[in-house]
Parts: sequence; C-alpha cells; structure tokens
Amino acid sequence: MKHALRPSPLGEILLTFDDDALLGLYFVGQKDQPTIAPHWRVDDSHPIAAMTSDRIERYFLGVEEPFEVPIAFAGTRFQVAVWRALLDIPRGETISYTELARRVGAPAAVRAVGAAVGRNPVSIFVPCHRVVGSNGALTGYAGGLPRKTHLLRLERALGEDGRASTQAARRPARAA
Repeated sequence: MKHALRPSPLGEILLTFDDDALLGLYFVGQKDQPTIAPHWRVDDSHPIAAMTSDRIERYFLGVEEPFEVPIAFAGTRFQVAVWRALLDIPRGETISYTELARRVGAPAAVRAVGAAVGRNPVSIFVPCHRVVGSNGALTGYAGGLPRKTHLLRLERALGEDGRASTQAARRPARAA
C-alpha cells in the first residue's frame, strides 16, 4: 500500500493507492479514515497520486471533467453497489437516501444504504456528498457537514436556504 498527503481548500487529503488504482481519498481526520500503517510507503510522485492530485486541484477550481483515475473498491458486494451508484449522480445534482436505495434495488434498506454511503472510501469523486435527506436537508458526511456544504456550493447544488436545490432531492421516491 502507498499513500500521499495533498492540500485542499478543505484541509489535507490522504490518498491511498496501489500500483494500479486509487483505493482511498480521505479528508485527514474524517470518520473511518484508515490509520497509516508502518509498512505503507509514501510515494508522492506515483502516477496515481499525481493524476489524483491534479484532478483535486482542478475540481476545487470548478473545472468540470470526468474523474479518470482508476478506482478499486474494497467492500461488501452491497457497499460496492452503493458506491458505484454514487458515480451516477451528476455534478450539481443531489438525490435522497431513499432514491439511492431504490436505485440499488433495495428500497427497504435505506439505513443500510446510508451506512454504505458513510463508509465510501473515495470522497469527492465517488460523490457521497450528493446524497441528502428526503426533504433536501444536508444530513451526515464522514468529512463533516461544513465540507459537504462547501462541496455542494462549489457544484451549485444548494439553494439560498442551504437545502439541496435540485428536483431529484425533493421528488419523493417512486414505488418499486
């Protein structure tokens, strides 16, 4: 396992990766951040670290482009399904946990979906910050609600009242 630390407007970011893919992107100090083990090697110049760092900078500058760094998810089948579904939420839009549960084929498992969202190992680019309460309220974020608010404002997904401003967040889930 390799790692690198990168600055961001929202605090330092820990990247974890192997030779082939990004494994994690965590705001330092966030809930469920892995502890850097003694056998992990710092590799600031690795192509995965360099590509991810460049993309982080561009994201915070407001550049809208796909995140093309390979990601390898390590989790349960259910968690991976939820994390992959997060990738389908467009920038500038939000959805509710209920809608996300419907999208992963588990409409009765809203709490389990919320738990999987909270364990997302790749902040920002696997956009768990785009999942909000069914009334558009900002709820939960492993990196803290101020960061979630900042990310959604950067993406222009919040209204003046601080609630998600897209129809997807306000629309009730359809029965499956």
